[in-house]
Amino acid sequence: MTPVKNLLFDLGGVIIDIERQRCVDALTALGMTNADDMIGLYRQSGPFLQLEAGALSPKEFCEAMRQSMPPGVTDAQIADAISRFIIDIPLHRLEALRQLRARFGTYVLSNTNPIMFEGIISRLFKKEGLDVNAYFDGITVSYRAKHNKPSPAIFEYAIRTMGIRPEETLFLDDSRHNLDAAVALGFQVALVNEGEEFMDVLKQNHIIE
Repeated sequence: MTPVKNLLFDLGGVIIDIERQRCVDALTALGMTNADDMIGLYRQSGPFLQLEAGALSPKEFCEAMRQSMPPGVTDAQIADAISRFIIDIPLHRLEALRQLRARFGTYVLSNTNPIMFEGIISRLFKKEGLDVNAYFDGITVSYRAKHNKPSPAIFEYAIRTMGIRPEETLFLDDSRHNLDAAVALGFQVALVNEGEEFMDVLKQNHIIE
């Protein structure tokens, strides 16, 4: 097996603590009747999926979401509701990422959207007075790549734009479907189960001691 030179991280469920039900409850509180069907743990549907695939702008997304809500719901209320998906990034994970970047190339490959990534996620990465770019050598997010995991196209986009070689790269994700897609393109992979820390997973896979 080729030695691992790069670590490729999913965000939600690996670096960021998330809780789907918080998002569903917040949208339901705004009067949305089908939030439970639209919001998935690993993959979304409807306007949410289109937002994450870069097919809708945030404004277009909010307009589409209002079709399933009572009159008067604002863009800000919708943005706040979907951002409830995100809980926190514990400080020890940010410290761990800095330590890992000193030894490996560190990268992101994540399904996300501009409302979350440029809002709450960006703020959480500033806990140490830095920003998200201080922790990674490259970032691929679905709304910029115009594709969502587990589509091979988003992995090919990441390979091309970040200049990584799959066989030298360990991809860490909390979805087996996403890992299977990565394996098909030659990546090494590791599953991060709910409640696991990525540093422990790296130790279990003998990437670090």
